[in-house]
Amino acid sequence: MQTTDTLARIPRERDAPSRRGRILTAARQKLRDDPDASLDSIAQAAGVARRTLYHHFASRQALIAELTQEAARALRQAFTATRAPGADPPAAMARMVLAAWAVGDQYRMLISLGRRGMGQDAIRTVLAPAREEAVATLRRGQDEGMFADHVPAPVLAEALEALVLALAEENTASTWADPRGEAAATSFLVAAGVAPKVAARRVRDLLRDAEVG
Repeated sequence: MQTTDTLARIPRERDAPSRRGRILTAARQKLRDDPDASLDSIAQAAGVARRTLYHHFASRQALIAELTQEAARALRQAFTATRAPGADPPAAMARMVLAAWAVGDQYRMLISLGRRGMGQDAIRTVLAPAREEAVATLRRGQDEGMFADHVPAPVLAEALEALVLALAEENTASTWADPRGEAAATSFLVAAGVAPKVAARRVRDLLRDAEVG
C-alpha cells in the first residue's frame, strides 16, 4: 500500500526531468550573458529553489560538466545530420563548420569558461567528435591539392579550430555578428588554402541548398 509520503513523492519525481531541463536552459542563457553568473541567479532564472539546483548539480563544476556533455551530444547529432557522403573536402569542411556554428551559438559560454579556467577541458571535449574527422578531411584535401600542405593536417586542424573558436567568441558582439556561420566557414576554407572567391561561393551554395532542402 502506498503511504502519503510515497504519494507526495511521485509528482516531485515526475517533475524532476523538467526541473533539470529548466536549470540547464537557464544556465546556458545566464552563463552566455555572464560567465561569472552565480548559482543563485541560475536557480532564480530557472524558477527553482537553490536546494533544488543542488539536488541535480552538486557544484558549479558539475553543472558546467553537464553542459559540456550536452554540447558534445548536440555537436555529434549536428555532424551526423549534415554529413554528405561523397562531398569533396572543401564542402565537407564547410558543412562541419556550419554545423558546429549552429550548436556553438547555444554553448558559446563554454569558450569563455574554458579560457577562465573554470572548465579548461570543456572546449577540447566538445570539439573532440570533430577533430579526427577534420584531420582526415584536411589530409584528403591536401592529397587532392584542394588545401594548402605547408603544414601537416593535424597542425592545420588545430590552427583552424583556434580560428573558429575566436570567431565564435566574437559572434553577436556589438560590432560583428555572423548568425549563420557564413563568414566563419568562408574564413576556415580561406585559411586552409582555398581561394577567397571560391570559398565564399562554396559556402553560399551550401547555405542556399540547406534553405531549399
